[in-house]
Amino acid sequence: MSLKAKTRPKRLKTKLKKNDVVTIIKGKDRGKSGRILAIDHIRDRVIIEGLNIMKKAMKKKSQNDQGGIKELERPLPIANVMINCKKCGPTRIGYQIKAKEKIRICRKCGEQL
Repeated sequence: MSLKAKTRPKRLKTKLKKNDVVTIIKGKDRGKSGRILAIDHIRDRVIIEGLNIMKKAMKKKSQNDQGGIKELERPLPIANVMINCKKCGPTRIGYQIKAKEKIRICRKCGEQL
């Protein structure tokens, strides 16, 4: 048996969830907002609807399928996005415990997210 223990990749913790509206704070799409479509916890990346679009040449796979150049949303590092508060814009997420329920709140104004 080898000395190295077989381990699974760590699942990174994030306060963001699917369908949250976020703003990109770094990169070519800085300042734009969109909804989170998917979160990859292992690679620490998010896919945002309509942002970070890349063009990819796709091959025709069947007779009914059309090949050509397609536009796809590419993953962004999760550190490059911030959740959007309705009142104050991009902000950090805090938690508040009320009646055995954990609620996400805006760190700037205290409003529920």
